Amino acid sequence: MNKNTVPNDPQSPFTTSGVRIGTPAVTSRGLVEEDMKTVARLIKMAAYDFDTKADEIRAEVTKLMDKYPIYK
Repeated sequence: MNKNTVPNDPQSPFTTSGVRIGTPAVTSRGLVEEDMKTVARLIKMAAYDFDTKADEIRAEVTKLMDKYPIYK
């Protein structure tokens, strides 16, 4: 994840107002398209409700990653 400019943003190019989230680790781990719906939902929860749902987010991320271990 890193900061990026957004096309047509009225802010200066030196004031980044967008966030770019890459997904190479998702495919490296073996997640499939259906899992991306869960990933997107968790990102949204983290962005909007982290203060109240942090434990739920952590639990769901752990459960999802347990399905796709780095080492077998």
